[in-house]
Amino acid sequence: MELLKKWSNFYIEAGCDEVGRGCLSGPVVAAAVILDESFEQRLVNDSKKLNFKTRTALDLYIKENVKSYAIAELPSEFIDEHNILNASIHAMHQALDNLTVRPELILVDGNRFHPYNFIPHQCIIKGDSKILSIAAASILAKNYRDQLMIQLHEEHPEYGWNTNYGYATKKHQEALIKHGSTKYHRQSFRLKYD
Repeated sequence: MELLKKWSNFYIEAGCDEVGRGCLSGPVVAAAVILDESFEQRLVNDSKKLNFKTRTALDLYIKENVKSYAIAELPSEFIDEHNILNASIHAMHQALDNLTVRPELILVDGNRFHPYNFIPHQCIIKGDSKILSIAAASILAKNYRDQLMIQLHEEHPEYGWNTNYGYATKKHQEALIKHGSTKYHRQSFRLKYD
């Protein structure tokens, strides 16, 4: 199914998505994207449905062919202090702050969002597989976060972040039992040590 390019014909729309909510370690990352009228890319889809090679190729295309995009991250300390839902929404707000074009409508993947700068918003369940701008945001956020976790893997190779990206795989949990947590782990999440 082809993704919708516009939710409405009357507004400048920004699609927003985040990645990393369910991870044990690393930041939550959000992206916001405002498409250009001429944006044409049929491969763009929910980042979870794309392989690494396709996502990487699309990353540059998206950045070079949209009207505006921005990416924001919030560390595990912020997540522990404010909870993961609030951190995810705050990261989306930060991404919106950094857009060079002011949106008139915000399209958000999921069912929760906090009002932002008096701009109307629409929450869309599975929006990253329905709306092109949200799908593009999901790709930028995932690629950014995956690269970051690969870099952090160099610092702590025992957790396997270059392949699990901070998610609660068996290897990651076994490493937590053996080595304990790092400053990149979310202490408010249930880290399995037993």
